[in-house]
Amino acid sequence: MSEAPPTDEGWFVLHDFRTVDWEAWRDAPEREREQAIAEGTTHLRRHEEVADSDEGASAVFSVLGHKADLLVVHFRPTLDDLSRAERAFEQTALASFTGQPMSYVSVTEISGYSTPEYFEDPDAVDEGLKNYMEGKLKPEIPNDEYVSFYPMSKRRGETHNWYDTDFSERAEMMETHAETGKEYAGKIKQVIASSVGFDDYEWGVTLFSDDPTHIKDIVYEMRFDDVSSKYGEFGRFYVGRRFPPADLGAYLEGEAVPTSEHGDAEGHSHGEQTESDESSEEHDHDDGDEGADEDSIRAELSEMDIYGGQPHGEDVYATVLYSEADTDELFDEVEGLRGNFEHYGTHVKTAVYEARNRDRSAVVSIWDTASAAETAAGFLSELPDVVSRAGEESGFGTMGMFYTVKSDYREEFHDTFDTVGEVLSGMDGHQETDLLVNVEDENDMFISSQWDSRENAMAFFRSEDFSEAVEWGRDVLADRPRHVFLA
Repeated sequence: MSEAPPTDEGWFVLHDFRTVDWEAWRDAPEREREQAIAEGTTHLRRHEEVADSDEGASAVFSVLGHKADLLVVHFRPTLDDLSRAERAFEQTALASFTGQPMSYVSVTEISGYSTPEYFEDPDAVDEGLKNYMEGKLKPEIPNDEYVSFYPMSKRRGETHNWYDTDFSERAEMMETHAETGKEYAGKIKQVIASSVGFDDYEWGVTLFSDDPTHIKDIVYEMRFDDVSSKYGEFGRFYVGRRFPPADLGAYLEGEAVPTSEHGDAEGHSHGEQTESDESSEEHDHDDGDEGADEDSIRAELSEMDIYGGQPHGEDVYATVLYSEADTDELFDEVEGLRGNFEHYGTHVKTAVYEARNRDRSAVVSIWDTASAAETAAGFLSELPDVVSRAGEESGFGTMGMFYTVKSDYREEFHDTFDTVGEVLSGMDGHQETDLLVNVEDENDMFISSQWDSRENAMAFFRSEDFSEAVEWGRDVLADRPRHVFLA
């Protein structure tokens, strides 16, 4: 008998597809439609907030084509949780206007094909890999706009039978299959869940992307490797677009969703709020000025011909932690985490920067989404001798400045920083400024600068000394400087 790979299971998954009886909806009295919208919205919002369970995730999508109209996806710790969610929907007034043409039950899974060391000696696996496995078993639902779902099985035919193939051959084919998927890192996020014994096929595949053509491209390209061409059997494909529960009424009225009133996918709720999410809500509803304040700073820097965006593009997020651990020890720990971060398409960069003039290093991690950066910060906070995180300082906080220097000017850059540092030390509201160097690339610099207030920091950026440094930098930098507001 061929060897079966070991597996580990996590959250259970329900894809709940619904059709709308449009004729009944049009004929219903306005009062009944209003009640259906109110109860349906409450149900969907409650489950997106995971108010029904200790942990999990949910999301709602509009589905294109005749096969369904709505898709609600639930991740929960138990099958009973999924059953309650399904039955709770049936108690709403909205349910009387819908049918259920399709549903799919599965459970998230990792297998010995990709991570044999995880099963061979779990106690010896580093924390980074454990965290990565945890993310596979308890996934978030990404904020990407579009979703595609399809069930699949491995063929058991007379000519090609996946389950008669030697384990080593299967593992090699799966590795090739995975390499194709890695080419779409940053474009596609996927959740693969096992439905062996639960549903008609063996796996349910859910693909998320902000560009639906990426979904077509990855499925098309993977059809050409042996895992799919010889051994893949596929069910029906469903494609949809995510919208917030508050848009349910707009959807049923035939309006485009998500509506402009409720914005993009960043407005979705994903179960338990992180500390960052709570902070964002406070700023959105209480302050209301922080985002505008940062925008005004960037605008002012732009007028001075200084780039004030975030590193590597406007749509990425940086988290920075400071540690007083031995730099080599710290780097070894970060390298283990980084290897696991790189499995995620939202990861841009993680690096260790060593301070020149004191015993402190910075770990900088850059991601495509705020939630991913916040999750990474949680893992990074477990690094040895972490003393603070950018944004926790008193006062205005951290200005993070990234510079890539031409190698011939590296030492001159250090000397210029020391000169500017003397100016900084005498400025009102200045707390401290460090120059840190990437331990893997000595031409990659990170300057961390703390100030008492926004105006104190901007006074420096408006100063003649800084203007002269900018002009000098145009000749010595390999790329434009990036000034990031980390607080």
